[in-house]
Amino acid sequence: MPRGRKPSGRTASLGHPNPIDIHVGQRIRLRRTLQGVTQQKLGSMLGITFQQVQKYERGANRVGSSRLFDVARVLEVPISFFFDEMSQQVQARSPSRLAGFAETKPLAFEPDPTLKRETLELVRAYYRIKDPKLRKRVFELTKSLAAPGK
Repeated sequence: MPRGRKPSGRTASLGHPNPIDIHVGQRIRLRRTLQGVTQQKLGSMLGITFQQVQKYERGANRVGSSRLFDVARVLEVPISFFFDEMSQQVQARSPSRLAGFAETKPLAFEPDPTLKRETLELVRAYYRIKDPKLRKRVFELTKSLAAPGK
């Protein structure tokens, strides 16, 4: 890295958020939404504004380690939750790899389709079904409808 230049963690192209920051933000949003917590309430619980929560969730602002510790505590998950299910493509965009410390080609970032609002609403509705037998039948029906070749 050239002398005097700080690694920003941003992608090499035009200052876009690093895909790892986007992934962590999506995982924050996933857990917050599954718990039915608004951005305003999460911000209040963390002592920050809802706008800051929005920036974290978009990956526009990087979540520092102490803040991530607090987010994990408030949302009742281990810190590892925020890095779970990270694709190889996203991992390849780590700042150390972008700085040339690992041999990988930069890959295009594709958002995880399971993090769409529709998916989150479906999961929340599913868990609101109180009868375990009915919930299991809905699960089996969904699987059969999604089976290949049908």
